[in-house]
Amino acid sequence: MNSEVSELNNNNLVSAGEVEEKPATANANWELCAKLTRRLDINEGLALPKQAKYFNAYTEFKEFSRTQIKDMDSMFKHYDSGKDGFIDLMELKLMMEKLGAPQTHLGLKDMIKEVDEDFDGKLSYREFLLIFRRAAAGELEEESGLLALARLSEINVSTEGVLGARDFFEAKVQALAVGSKFEAEMRAEKEERKRQELEKQQRRAAFRELQSAFRS
Repeated sequence: MNSEVSELNNNNLVSAGEVEEKPATANANWELCAKLTRRLDINEGLALPKQAKYFNAYTEFKEFSRTQIKDMDSMFKHYDSGKDGFIDLMELKLMMEKLGAPQTHLGLKDMIKEVDEDFDGKLSYREFLLIFRRAAAGELEEESGLLALARLSEINVSTEGVLGARDFFEAKVQALAVGSKFEAEMRAEKEERKRQELEKQQRRAAFRELQSAFRS
């Protein structure tokens, strides 16, 4: 009788141990299942990926000048016909056709995959800039559609930046040059805004004088 009770207690202990382990295992399995389901939903367009945190293109992509980044920004916005902050497959198709390098459906998908960090099947602005970063660094294959995009975009990224430097000292020199150029562009933009504001004030003053002449 005692042995039967002891065996029964042991069985109960094992069962209790299993009960303690099951919730943790179940939670892990559920989390994995949820992640996979969400990834499938994103790939099939049934869910939106989490929006990336705001980034400053001028500070994160220091290898490019302000002019280059502005050109890339204008190009991105031009082909983002949906104005949703992304270039999807059809918009990329239209872009490549406009650039004179049409791609197959599979080729377009492969282009997106090369820089698609969040696996949402479309290009964010940051991922779009990554195309030109990789092109400038020589990281794209010759047959890559992304390389064709970078070359045909009329945005010259082949000779500027620190990514192509062969050694540390060359990189430092180039970094200083980029910094100086950045500051010069900022000053030029500021002077241009001042000039435009001055012209506006002069036009207003001339108009007021003209009004006074008519009234008198």
